[in-house]
Amino acid sequence: MSKIETATFGGGCFWCLEAVFKAIPDIMEVVSGYAGGNCPGIPTYREVCSGKTGHAEVVQVSFDATNITYSDVLRLFMNNHNPTLDTYLKGDYGSQYRSIILYHSKEQQEIALDVIQETAIELAKNVRTELSELSDFFKAEEYHQDYFNKNKEAAYCRGIIAPKIEKLKNNLYKT
Repeated sequence: MSKIETATFGGGCFWCLEAVFKAIPDIMEVVSGYAGGNCPGIPTYREVCSGKTGHAEVVQVSFDATNITYSDVLRLFMNNHNPTLDTYLKGDYGSQYRSIILYHSKEQQEIALDVIQETAIELAKNVRTELSELSDFFKAEEYHQDYFNKNKEAAYCRGIIAPKIEKLKNNLYKT
């Protein structure tokens, strides 16, 4: 019997995280979007990129918790971006690219705190990943969805995203 859970987090461009999580067999769905900010109405990509809405580019990941745990999903997230930086993540600059975990329940909050602490010890550095309760998630515009698969020949996809997927395939589930 399946136990479907949802995780929401951001760390750099959502195109990268979406592509990485779509490459994981136990992930059922990945949606790029915006969360962690405030503005009237639904934020647009242009508004989020301005830094004025406070939103981060995030992905919302649905997974079957009978096959992969929330802890494992978070470890994969932490291993696929640099959680020790504030607003600059490999070519992406601005508060919309910050490292953030948006928890859906008290249990997720507690697990996230443990994984953040574990990551800090493993890296021997201060982890700057923001931890907040998810209030609203806004799906990004359609052209952002499945961006890597639609644009594999684009320079950003070849130079930034493809190496992350290759790294993941070489280390799949080494969490």
